Amino acid sequence: MKAQILSAETGPDALELRDVPDPQPAGDQVLVDVQACGICFPDLLMSQGKYQLRVPTPFTPGTEVAGVVSWVPEGSPVQLGDRVLVASIVGGFAEKVAASPQQLLPLPEGLDFTQGAALGINFQTALFALSTRAAVQPGETVAVLGAAGGVGVATISVAKALGARVIAVVHRTGAADMLTRLGADEVVQLEDGWGDRIKELTGAGVDVLVDPSGGEVFDEALRQVAPDGRYVVVGFAAGGIPSVKLNRVLFRNISIVGAAWGEYVRTHPDLPARLHDELTAMIAAGLRPPVNVTYPLADLPSALTDLAEGRILGKAVVTTAD
Repeated sequence: MKAQILSAETGPDALELRDVPDPQPAGDQVLVDVQACGICFPDLLMSQGKYQLRVPTPFTPGTEVAGVVSWVPEGSPVQLGDRVLVASIVGGFAEKVAASPQQLLPLPEGLDFTQGAALGINFQTALFALSTRAAVQPGETVAVLGAAGGVGVATISVAKALGARVIAVVHRTGAADMLTRLGADEVVQLEDGWGDRIKELTGAGVDVLVDPSGGEVFDEALRQVAPDGRYVVVGFAAGGIPSVKLNRVLFRNISIVGAAWGEYVRTHPDLPARLHDELTAMIAAGLRPPVNVTYPLADLPSALTDLAEGRILGKAVVTTAD
């Protein structure tokens, strides 16, 4: 089979498409023919050696697989031909992966393989942040920083499905129409006066602010959270890890909430299946994971470079098969 192999933790240029042996399932593992694999920020960090999970090189990255079961051992609960998502792996940027039945989730009815790959970590993270950690209620107002990124577009979609009003806050220009199509009620450009604009739209501020970016906007963003509101820290895609003056939290009666999906899964391994059931119900009601750009497997280095340099709006997916 063909697979993208990372030979050194020096970035996307260290990836090479090679012919390698098919994976050999062990124990109860099954074999999945990969149809598509989502591109997410951890893939980029892994290529640079900056992710908390360090896999010895050489290895194949890729964590958001959608595909078809092509081999099962005798007595497996999985059936040949099952259309599945594969959770919590590396190895997805290849034509085949081996996975245990516990790692498989059914591809929801109505989704194609690229949409299934786009559902992956981003939508799990969005629902975990909004529902499990921030307990968003219908009618509340949610602001989303980094709204044009993969986590951002997922958060908009999930917040709308939960009945929230959504304000998309975006740094990059040219994204407003896309964000409105995804369901954002308001789009605020991240420029001078953006906090004042949110106050104009909300009065006291937002009930929940989801921040996958971190960095220098933190102080101003925290000011936009209304009393009794929740500031949800998802990540630090902007590079900086901010600090907070706790008097702002105390006297305004707000909460700062961490939402590290991957770390939570380590101690709550049933979380992906539980969130998947909720997402499947949302999909049955009309939610569709957006796929904004696709790349062939051979172009993965270019795709990750585009992600690193901010050229991807929304969600990108690598397609492995027709």
